[in-house]
Parts: sequence; C-alpha cells; structure tokens
Amino acid sequence: MQGEQVDVVVVGAGLAGLSAARHLHAAGLDVLVVERSDGVGGRVRTDVRDGFRLDRGFQLFNPAYPEPPRLLDLEALDLRMFARGALVFRAGRRHRLADPRTEPLSLARSAAAPVGSLRAKASLGALALRDGYAPVSALIRDDTTARASLTRWGVTGDLADHVVGRFLAGVFLEPELATSSRFLHLVLRTFVRGTPCVPATGMGRIPEQLAAGLGVERVRLETPVIGVDGDTVRLAGGACVRSRLGVVVATDAVAARALLPELSVPASNGVTTFYHATSDSPVSEPILLLDGEEELILNSVVLTAAAPDYAPPGLHLVSTSVLGTGHGVELEPHLRSRLATLYGADTRAWDHLASYEIPAALPQMLPPFELRRSVRLARGRYVCGDHRDTSSIQGAMVSGRRAARALLADAGLALPA
Repeated sequence: MQGEQVDVVVVGAGLAGLSAARHLHAAGLDVLVVERSDGVGGRVRTDVRDGFRLDRGFQLFNPAYPEPPRLLDLEALDLRMFARGALVFRAGRRHRLADPRTEPLSLARSAAAPVGSLRAKASLGALALRDGYAPVSALIRDDTTARASLTRWGVTGDLADHVVGRFLAGVFLEPELATSSRFLHLVLRTFVRGTPCVPATGMGRIPEQLAAGLGVERVRLETPVIGVDGDTVRLAGGACVRSRLGVVVATDAVAARALLPELSVPASNGVTTFYHATSDSPVSEPILLLDGEEELILNSVVLTAAAPDYAPPGLHLVSTSVLGTGHGVELEPHLRSRLATLYGADTRAWDHLASYEIPAALPQMLPPFELRRSVRLARGRYVCGDHRDTSSIQGAMVSGRRAARALLADAGLALPA
C-alpha cells in the first residue's frame, strides 16, 4: 500500500499523544500526529461560546504533578489558583474547611465544624502528612479500595461520608470509593504538595502549548483513522501513512481497543458538567463547594473567582458536575434549585449555557491496579493514554513519555534528557 511516509505516526492528539510526539520530535524523528476531531486535547479542551470559556467537563491542573514540567512552560500557562480547602454544606449551612498550613487561624473553625469527629479529622491530617511527604513506595505498597484505606486510617463517619467521600467521588467519578488505594494516596500527595488551578484562559491551553512545540504542520486535524495494519495507518477516504519506526496509538481506551484488538482496557466512569452564567457571583472566593447532605451534586465552583477570563466582563461562570450521563433535560431545573440552597442565592435568573456529557471521562482504577500497564505491544506497535497509567493529566503525559521511550529503545535511540 503506497502513501505518505514518516518516522512515526501518532494516532490521537490528546495529552498522551502530544507528549509522546514531543519526546520523539526532540529525539530528531519525523513525527506526524493525526487527530479525528477539529482540535487538540482530547478530553482536555476548552470551547469559547459568546465570550465564555467552557472546559469539556470540570477539570483542574495541579502544578505538583511531576511530569508536566518536562514539557510545559507553567509560567506561560498563567495558572490561576483555587483556595486550599472547600465549602461543605451541612446542617443547613456552609462550613469553610481550609488547609491550616496556609490559614492557621482556620484550624479552630474547621475543628468545630459539624462535619465529623475530632478524631476523624486528626486522622485525616495524619494521613495527609504521610501521603504528602513519605516515599512514594510507601504509598503504593498496599492495594485495597480507597474506602477501606480511609477506614484503616481512621477517616470514618460523617467526615468520610459527607466530606472526604464527596470530594473523592468528584476525583474518581464514582461514589463508592472502590478506586484503588494506590491512586487515592498519590492523589492526596499532589493536593498536599500543590494547589489546584486552571490556566487563565482555559484547560485547553495545556494541549495547545504541547502542540505548538511540534508545529502546525506536524498535527493533522479532522483526519480519522480507520485501521492500523503493521507499519501502516489507514485513514478515512482511502489514504494511508506509513511509519518507518512505529505507530503509537494514543486515543481513549475504547478507540484504542477498536484499533488494537489485542489490547485489554478498563471500563470508564462518566460525568456531566453544567455551566451557568450569572451577573452576581454567589461566592467571593475560588473554592470548591460540596453538598454534605444530598448526593445529586459532586461539586460546584465559580470558575471566574479564580480565572476572570472564563467569562465576559461583568459576568461569572459557575461549573457544577454530577455523576454519570443521560440525565435528561429535567435534571437542570432540579440542579438549579439545589444550587440555590447550597449557595444561598437566587438562581432563577442564571443562564444555562451548556451541559457536557462525558461518558468515558475517566478509566476505572479498581484494585488490583497496575500503576504501569504495558505501552509496547510489539516492535513498531505502541499505545499510550491515561488507561495505561493513572487516570489523570499526570498519567496521560507519563504514558506518552513511556511509549516514546519504548519506541526509541527498539530503534536503538535514546530519549533526550
């Protein structure tokens, strides 16, 4: 089969594929990234609608991730920080829980809040210190469920059910905390060491910066792939691209399985994010709001309190997420009503801008959980994505580097420092 020929073809322009391409490009290889959609980023994209910046599902970036600084200019992202803490609606009102390291005076208020016993709160503090500063090997030694690990550490009762559990449900996108404790402790480590944030103009700036390091001519959008046969990538419309050194499949888990039938992939968890616009911000600080009484809402946040450019001047953008997809149009009014209670604000005039249903938002990480799944299927055939590592920005980018390293090793080349 004749066609264009390059050193490496990367299928998919998400964070994993762009990371793999950047490492391969840095090694001096001729790399072509093909992407079926009209933009880079995969699940990490930002749409601009009437001056609002809408991330495709609520997402945060943590500068404590060790992998992104290898490829990203964090200063150029103009990161906007969220508060280290959360507002928890419990017993009919909001309670503000803050990190005592940054707000020492909040310690007494957090201890007195009716969201768990003092013993459970002390246990959570001890766990956070351990996860933040112990060697990583200690965090991943055991592999049970997140719920079981929290219980073992004494994080139980109301604190586990209505605060930590609700927060982690928003991280894992599953309410039972059946996710591997290995990932739980790695997540807690990043929260202890870093402050969650977003780029000033949207999460989409992250993949855009990665792609810019390749050059527009090396990323081909709206180019669906219908098959991978050995060293040949078949494109919709009959064209093909041949690789001299290998093909890297960097799609989501479902699409990767379709292109690589021998691949084993995990199931995924879904989420729906609702965006509302309002002229009056219901809170004055960039802080996550958790519902400690009802289970409808995973979390809500006023994004413009951290990053004003997410909305036109004079307006505010509220992001609210719920578990799963396919809820139907009747959910939004009920959601808006609950938000009125949580925020203590009149939400009737809020403008429902959009709802993003993400059925495969996060690959499941159930125990027994392998932190590193194989990225080399055969010589010249590689795969990367967050389904090969942890389901996170960190995991996606690590998997891209690992796939690039495997390809380069097979080619007798070294990954650049």
